[in-house]
Amino acid sequence: MIELAGIVILGIVAQWVAWRLKLPAILPLILIGLLVGPVSSLYTEDGSKWIEPVWNGKNGLFPGELLYHFVSLAISVILFEGGLTLKRSEVSNLGPVISKLITLGTVVTFFGAGIAAHFIFDLSWKISFLFSSLIIVTGPTVITPILRNIPLKKDVSAVLKWEGILIDPIGALVAVLVFEFISVGEDQEYTKTALIEFGKILLFGFTFGFTFAHALAFAIKKNLIPHYLLNVASLSVVLLVYIESDVLANESGLLAVVIMGLVMGNMNLPNLKELLYFKESLSVLLISILFILLAANINLEDMQLIYTWRTALLLAIIVFLIRPFMVFLSTKGSNLNVSEKLFIGWVGPRGIVAAGIASLFGSKLIARGEPGAEYITPLVFTVVLGTVLLNATTARPFAKLVGVFLEKSEGILIVGSSAVSRLIGKYLQRNNRHVVLIDNNQNNIDKAKNLGLEAFTADIYSDTLTDNIELNDVGYLIAMTANSDINKYAINKFRDQFGENGSFRIVDSDEMNDPENAQRPGLFLYTHDFVKLMDAVRKNPVIHEQEIKDAAHFQELYGKTKADDDIVSLFIKSPDGELHIIPTFVRENKEFSEGHKLVYMGRAMDSDQDEEEAVAVAE
Repeated sequence: MIELAGIVILGIVAQWVAWRLKLPAILPLILIGLLVGPVSSLYTEDGSKWIEPVWNGKNGLFPGELLYHFVSLAISVILFEGGLTLKRSEVSNLGPVISKLITLGTVVTFFGAGIAAHFIFDLSWKISFLFSSLIIVTGPTVITPILRNIPLKKDVSAVLKWEGILIDPIGALVAVLVFEFISVGEDQEYTKTALIEFGKILLFGFTFGFTFAHALAFAIKKNLIPHYLLNVASLSVVLLVYIESDVLANESGLLAVVIMGLVMGNMNLPNLKELLYFKESLSVLLISILFILLAANINLEDMQLIYTWRTALLLAIIVFLIRPFMVFLSTKGSNLNVSEKLFIGWVGPRGIVAAGIASLFGSKLIARGEPGAEYITPLVFTVVLGTVLLNATTARPFAKLVGVFLEKSEGILIVGSSAVSRLIGKYLQRNNRHVVLIDNNQNNIDKAKNLGLEAFTADIYSDTLTDNIELNDVGYLIAMTANSDINKYAINKFRDQFGENGSFRIVDSDEMNDPENAQRPGLFLYTHDFVKLMDAVRKNPVIHEQEIKDAAHFQELYGKTKADDDIVSLFIKSPDGELHIIPTFVRENKEFSEGHKLVYMGRAMDSDQDEEEAVAVAE
């Protein structure tokens, strides 16, 4: 009882430590597992571990093969959750860089690491390629914490993020297939029987995954499952699919749950987000328990197997040769420059799926007496720990070294995706600014995407917004929703994260009617609340640019905008193209020179030149 409670407590503590230190959780989890497992045996009188996952005749948590069964079921849930995150639309709209990374890059890593393992450790080809298939994956759970606080160009962070998301189920699938081929070919490799068994695994894996995904989706859509049972019922179906598929075709269960997750993730299910949140929470708990157990289950003898220069050589080849080569090969002909390719090639930490499946497959093959199988788990764990630790400690300085580190964050996050936000966002985008719109209204988000704007559904009351690594270059925050309380909350909560260069909101009705109260820093506009803004945009959805001659001319123009509700002043545009929010520009007493322009929205002022400018901006 003490051991079980201790594992749960240690796991959550490790997750918290990872959150505080902004590290991948897998790093402290595995380190804790090693400390309470093989390392602890050095300090006990009888050489026993503080936590012994497998019953050894005197102590231990799981008798017989129960640990193996628990690991299998836990990984099935983790892989199902990973499959849910992969959208068909994201795959189809991927740029050629990401597409090549998850296809060509997978092939390079598979053969490169396999050949290296074979010649360095003298392992059989099948064990070597099983090892290489296990280290294909990176995974978002290890990439995101590393990149979260490194301001990078949007293209670089997006490539790393989507590679991690997409390669997770793909790598798991490759590993499962390689393992199954090894399993069915023990004394009859490449025979008709082996191929038939391999075909059965594919058949039952795809059939069970596809069929049960549609069956569960049908039950959800027809409300055959009460809402309070939805999450646990879905969990039971996942476990059922895994077990039944495994019974009919040995080791096909992992393939089945991956396919089930992929299919359901691409359906229009009303409760998909809720289901995903539940699976994410469950995955966190399972991962916390799983990796302490797996690391603790490693013996000192296993660690001594890899306590050699060969391990360092293999890790060096993977990090310094294979990863950069596959990145440069996959990005050939892209718009990425050499510095960006170098950084992407440097950041390639291996993740949870690799470590979990390695322990599962390694224990199975050892039990079957497969030569060299004892190397699988410690080698993969070494690669996981080595790459995570290396990238977590060096990613930021390496980004500065190669010149991809953004010294100043110029991106703009707009909270709210109304017609006003979309119009302003489009103007900013056309002026070469990275703009992101967020809203909890999917219809508004869809409209923004149709305009070519970057937008996504988000709840500002959730902490998940700060996890989005594609917002790393955001340094300005503008809150423009219809709810003044939400605007104020957004500013207070996210000003440190996204508003380092300035955080602004639109004025509310009380502040607009009380000019003295409204003269405070942090306001985007003094003259228009949300209702007046929407009214102006509805009448004239156009943004104009008006040349400013001097300070007196600006005051004249600005007076016109304040006197006319259909004209909304937005920015001062410098001759070099830099945009300044008007209240800030005026407060800092900056001087006007030739080439400055007043950027305003709504009805055009009476000027022929202005009309020409307006057409150019609006078309």
